Amino acid sequence: MSQAKKGDTVKVHYTGKLEDGTEFDSSVSREPLEFTIGEDQVIAGFDQSVVGMDVGESKTTKLSAEEAYGPHLEEMVLVVEREQFPDHIDPKLGQRLELRQSSGEAVSVRVTDISDSSVTLDANHPLAGEDLVFEIELVEII
Repeated sequence: MSQAKKGDTVKVHYTGKLEDGTEFDSSVSREPLEFTIGEDQVIAGFDQSVVGMDVGESKTTKLSAEEAYGPHLEEMVLVVEREQFPDHIDPKLGQRLELRQSSGEAVSVRVTDISDSSVTLDANHPLAGEDLVFEIELVEII
């Protein structure tokens, strides 16, 4: 039986959980995730966890925040005065918005706090700073 290695295109089923057991994503009820190992198509730690697996093998792997979505960076959190929001935008907690930088580049942010005078926007990935646990099953090497 061949083992998955860098350069192989693979299909995997996975379930991702936070350390406290809260599930944040799973492919089990849909098509398996397909990616090429070593092509930066998935987070680095997940990619490396598949290396050496045999088809049909399952494993549980824990990834540190650095191996997953990186640390939560405070410099990516912005507090904006409410009056700076356009009238047609009524921010809601958890809402995703898109900001334009002066360079014209779009940045996706999430509303993480709302007060009478300000709105806190976070450009970090929602799972940044979190250690993650993945249950992975290698379904196929294509």
